[in-house]
Amino acid sequence: MTTRRVTRRPTRQQQAVADMLGQSEDFASAQSVHARLRDAGETVGLATVYRALQAMAEAGEVDVLRTDDGEAVYRACEPGHHHHLVCRSCGRTVEIEGPAVETWTDRVAAEHGFTEVTHSLEIFGTCAECARRAMP
Repeated sequence: MTTRRVTRRPTRQQQAVADMLGQSEDFASAQSVHARLRDAGETVGLATVYRALQAMAEAGEVDVLRTDDGEAVYRACEPGHHHHLVCRSCGRTVEIEGPAVETWTDRVAAEHGFTEVTHSLEIFGTCAECARRAMP
């Protein structure tokens, strides 16, 4: 017996969440996405936003990371493995490649007999614009 996976069309609310997240280049919390939707006149509940973001993360449609205080933030990203450079002040995010990280990860895993290794790398700093604003 074969199992067939049913692909469902997103609801209007789920599509609104995806569209709103797709309009931003930075990571956003569920509360932030919810507030933006509400400001745009969308009637989407916060629980629906959380469920939609979780489903999108599980499907690999968005990247998720945890802030220093443990809050999950989400961002629609390009497909494929990559890393992020994130501004601590404004949240500006740049997708970056990390070939040296990939090589190092593979080497360390092999040295310790690990297989099927995955990793994520987020680099946090202050972007040039925020650094300029902070200067007296």
